[in-house]
Amino acid sequence: MRVRVLAAGTRLPRWIDEGFTEYAGRLTGEVRMELREIPVTARHGNDLVRARAEEGKRMLAAIDPGTYVVALEVGGKAHTTEALARWLAARLQDGRDLAFLIGGPDGLDPACTQRAEATWSLSPLTLPHGLARVVLAEAVYRAFSVLKGHPYHRAGSPSAA
Repeated sequence: MRVRVLAAGTRLPRWIDEGFTEYAGRLTGEVRMELREIPVTARHGNDLVRARAEEGKRMLAAIDPGTYVVALEVGGKAHTTEALARWLAARLQDGRDLAFLIGGPDGLDPACTQRAEATWSLSPLTLPHGLARVVLAEAVYRAFSVLKGHPYHRAGSPSAA
């Protein structure tokens, strides 16, 4: 399965690229994660709606037909690691590629959320869009490690507290 992260923003700090690459690179076998950066539209005055709409159009154009789309939204569904692992197992059974959409400084365009088949909240906190990439990659890696029985996820172990 191909997991694509479509994320607004380019030329982010090196630590963001390194963090994403670290966790995406740990996914092996039938799952591979890749990043497609969507340029952020320049904001001039109060034209945030126009800027977000332009980003949304570019994001939607980058989605391959048949892809299961997930919009990352603060108000989306929250998952525990175990619940995310079960959800990802169902996506593997489904056989479709995944695309996670991460908005820019002003969030996702409503058209992106409408296109999505699911919404997911990484946290009730508002995260910077660059940091959201790293958190997403780690969460997906952690969930797949649960599915594989890899010891990376140690919830419930005596040393996890």
